[in-house]
Amino acid sequence: MSTMATLKDQLHADLTVAIKAREAVRTSTLRMVLSAITTAEVAGKVAKELTDDEVIGVLTSEAKKRREAATAFEDGGRAESAAKERAEAEVIAEYLPEQLTADEIAGLVAAAIEQTGAAGEGMKAMGKVMGVVTPQVKGRADGGALAAEVRKQLG
Repeated sequence: MSTMATLKDQLHADLTVAIKAREAVRTSTLRMVLSAITTAEVAGKVAKELTDDEVIGVLTSEAKKRREAATAFEDGGRAESAAKERAEAEVIAEYLPEQLTADEIAGLVAAAIEQTGAAGEGMKAMGKVMGVVTPQVKGRADGGALAAEVRKQLG
């Protein structure tokens, strides 16, 4: 076992710091995320320690839940709840790889279309292109934004 701390170790350490600093939002968010990681670890037939990549997957879906909830609360006129969800999403985002810009996503999608020879195939090539691009952007872009760009370029 190497002495390098895992992302999960980092989350635990930061939780301790947040508790001592009495940072309520940060504390509750990190607790929630660590709980989601634990749930993921025991979800399969055999309990296992998640890799950093798998932890990023959990963090990505937790961040997505926050963004969707914030939008829903905003649409429902509950600005305070929306703000809380956004604050939680910001805490989670600190642990995610830097997010790709729309231009970077467009470039990756264009390259994937070229690589798969999907140009001119229209929407039936969507799965093929997504299959190439998705692993490249793991944790660095929202799947919905990615799919929208693929649709735009194939359409």
